[in-house]
Amino acid sequence: MSKWYLRTADKIHKDTKPRELPKGKWEKCPGCGHVVYKEELEKAWNVCNKCGYHYRLYGRRRIELLADEGSFREMDADLTTSDPLGFKTLTDNYSDKARATAENTGVKEAVISGLAALDGIELVLVAMDFAYFGGSMGSVVGEKVTRAIEAALEKKLPLVIVSATGGARMQEGVLSLMQMAKTSAALELLHQAKLPFISVLADPTTGGVTASYAMLGDLNISEPGALIGFAGARVIEQTIRQKLPKGFQRSEFLMDHGFIDAIFPRSELKSGIGKLIRFMTGKR
Repeated sequence: MSKWYLRTADKIHKDTKPRELPKGKWEKCPGCGHVVYKEELEKAWNVCNKCGYHYRLYGRRRIELLADEGSFREMDADLTTSDPLGFKTLTDNYSDKARATAENTGVKEAVISGLAALDGIELVLVAMDFAYFGGSMGSVVGEKVTRAIEAALEKKLPLVIVSATGGARMQEGVLSLMQMAKTSAALELLHQAKLPFISVLADPTTGGVTASYAMLGDLNISEPGALIGFAGARVIEQTIRQKLPKGFQRSEFLMDHGFIDAIFPRSELKSGIGKLIRFMTGKR
């Protein structure tokens, strides 16, 4: 009888193949290595339910996260990228690459701005989109951010900007760098008018945006684990010839060293911003 239960070649299906997970349905978490079901990930606003790792959240989803349902009214949606310098490389040119990026991502520019309500509070809401040229700041991004600041001034509303960017857009050269001064000057007018500006530094916030409006909030807040800085870690190490501490340029490190004011998990970001604005304005 014992031989009956032995596995023999004729009892094994030779056509048996390892079962494969359906493509596009699962995601391996960079934080803990667990395999996460994508639908569940999207329901949790792209936060791993095992370890709390915060995936990047792109522009429209940021608006959905922060704006009360049906309240967002987009401004300046018709402003799109041009090619002011006629920038070309050996393989492509800026105009064609911008057109292809817009077609592939469905995003016209690296920032979305508009009027909205957040937790019942009327405000101007701006969200950068890393899907478009790495959220880089060109002349259109600077113009849209400046117009959003001016709208907040005109309507006497609080301003919230969510940054997610690799910095200035090299294809626009000095025209991109000019946006740093332009947006900073507009924010000074907002400051003089005593209207609150909360800057949300999402992952990543680097380069010229960090060196301008992203760090000029009355309160600068972030999400867990966000990369925030001006130059890259390798550039800094090579410049100062020192090894950087662990976690350097992550939001927790910056909070410990006084560079940002608060860290909110994504699930608490909307309510947290609402409480901060109510505190700053004295409104209930």
